[in-house]
Amino acid sequence: MPQSDSLRELLLLDSTNRKYSEKQLKILEAAIDTFSEKGFAATSTSEIAQKAGVAEGTIFRHYKTKKDLLISIVTPFMTKLLGPMFAKEFVKEVFDISYNNFEQFIRKLAYNRYEFVKNHRIVVKILIQEISFHDELKEPFIELFHDQIYPKFHEKIIYFQTKTEIVSLPADTIIRLIINTIVGTLLSMFLLLPEKNWEYEQEMEQTIQFLVNGLKVQS
Repeated sequence: MPQSDSLRELLLLDSTNRKYSEKQLKILEAAIDTFSEKGFAATSTSEIAQKAGVAEGTIFRHYKTKKDLLISIVTPFMTKLLGPMFAKEFVKEVFDISYNNFEQFIRKLAYNRYEFVKNHRIVVKILIQEISFHDELKEPFIELFHDQIYPKFHEKIIYFQTKTEIVSLPADTIIRLIINTIVGTLLSMFLLLPEKNWEYEQEMEQTIQFLVNGLKVQS
């Protein structure tokens, strides 16, 4: 799906069922493009207006501040794609499955996140750029992970340790290593070095093997 179509679908996921005018959609799309390229702080509303083909005053008729514009972009993403219902679907797709071995689990987890970032990379980039600076973006992630995902993740790690498939490091350490490795690969491919001619499937396979070999019990 083209990114422009994906962005429109994302914006139309507003949990308030708010109806966007064509002009608002152009403003939001222009803001997404500019925030993604330059970051929130370095972007001016005049740049967004120019890219959207509207007067700057039109932006402020819809959004009181530039930060309100940012929140309007990220909120549908967070409420629909990272909210409780999505978290339950993620848990069901990845953690509520029986696996024959640890490699199957890591493969499922890695490719699930790969497809997610590939499909929503522009808004993911904005979110990553800004999450450290805006508590209203950060706190829902912490709560969601802690309440919905972490317990299932911890349970899987203990299960594979019980089967002596992975090393007996603290479960929290193993979770951190898995997250950092997968997220680091995805950030490099889609956000930090997107212009590089990546072999996506090969990179994912190498990441999976790195985790599996690095965490397995040595005989």
